[in-house]
Amino acid sequence: MKNVVFGILVIFFALLSCRSDDDSLQKIDQLFNLYMKNNAGQDLLNSKKSGSFTTISMNDVNGTADVAPVTFSLKMTTDSIYYIEYLAGAKRVTLDSISPEDRTYQSEIDVTLTRPLTDSTNVSIVDRLKIQYHWTPSLFEVSKVFYNDELKFTKEPNVPNVVTIVK
Repeated sequence: MKNVVFGILVIFFALLSCRSDDDSLQKIDQLFNLYMKNNAGQDLLNSKKSGSFTTISMNDVNGTADVAPVTFSLKMTTDSIYYIEYLAGAKRVTLDSISPEDRTYQSEIDVTLTRPLTDSTNVSIVDRLKIQYHWTPSLFEVSKVFYNDELKFTKEPNVPNVVTIVK
């Protein structure tokens, strides 16, 4: 009987020590979606459409090797629009450290987009994607996105991390 009571007490104290209040949890918002279209509004990530990109690759500029592939997913909305979903994978470099409680990080990714030029030739474009993150003990989020050094996104409350590039 003593062992059962002792076991219950151990479990009770273990549960108490693991509990936390909402203030101690860090909110993480690092998912980022990238859409691409041309001036006419055509989805350039739909490889089945003429003039669209057929191959996409991403490489971490700050990676430990020259070739440091970055994982992403090519997804489709319910309206059949394709987009690149990027969650994480590229190295984050500290841009500034305002204080130990407030930091800015940045990932740089080369995005290689390939499309057919003729039936036998392809053309590749290499663009630069920079994603800045804001970190505090209570929040880690995408704060800014640059595409070819042009600011395309600045985080606002309750706004999804979505960028549309017109090429």
